[in-house]
Amino acid sequence: MMQDVSTPVKAWVLFQSRLDEHRRYVESYSFDSKDRPISAHPLTKKESVTLANAMASAQEINSRFLHYPGLLPPHVLRIEPMGTSYALWYTPPQQVDLHFVSDLGIPNGRASIPALLWKAEKKKLTLHALAETTERPTLESSLYYAPFFNVKSSGAVCMGTVNINIRDTCKLEEFMQLWERYFFASSFSHLMGGHHPTKGNTVNLWKSLVNTDKPFPQQQLIKLPTKIKDLIV
Repeated sequence: MMQDVSTPVKAWVLFQSRLDEHRRYVESYSFDSKDRPISAHPLTKKESVTLANAMASAQEINSRFLHYPGLLPPHVLRIEPMGTSYALWYTPPQQVDLHFVSDLGIPNGRASIPALLWKAEKKKLTLHALAETTERPTLESSLYYAPFFNVKSSGAVCMGTVNINIRDTCKLEEFMQLWERYFFASSFSHLMGGHHPTKGNTVNLWKSLVNTDKPFPQQQLIKLPTKIKDLIV
């Protein structure tokens, strides 16, 4: 099978006067068979249209990412569709299906988890726990370690071999659903770098919760000095 390789076909260079920063013009370059720039010339009208269309297409794609039709759901705290795009949302205490590698000796099954704060980019997930059980968190809400395996002390989640596939045009609701599915469908396997995310033994904690109706014991959460406002950049 032939491997797809991208090669340069066109480049645009912006020139600016050393005496007057407002005097500028653009030159267009083509490339030869050895990927060397050739045929420098002032940008033509046709090339200007091509460049404008390319930039408009990129802007249109960016504007569709994390789009949500109508008012934002109450569990969404913030979305940043431009630059380092991310969404920040929370989920209340609930019961979910959890999966563990056999070496941990924890059965797979349904268990109660605390309220969680999710911050996700296209390829990166950060997760913290919250003390709130019913109220919507605020900027001043304190963060706690997420009480799971595979999560670093920073909150960064190690997704292992999970194939993260999020489109550039992914809408907000789908984006959040995908990340929650990716996280809970993965197998919890190990503590990260000696980080212990709960006050007691994390293995014994989940052994005591899986396949029971016990609520998650909030006293097991470890409070951090950071708040939600510290995650907003």
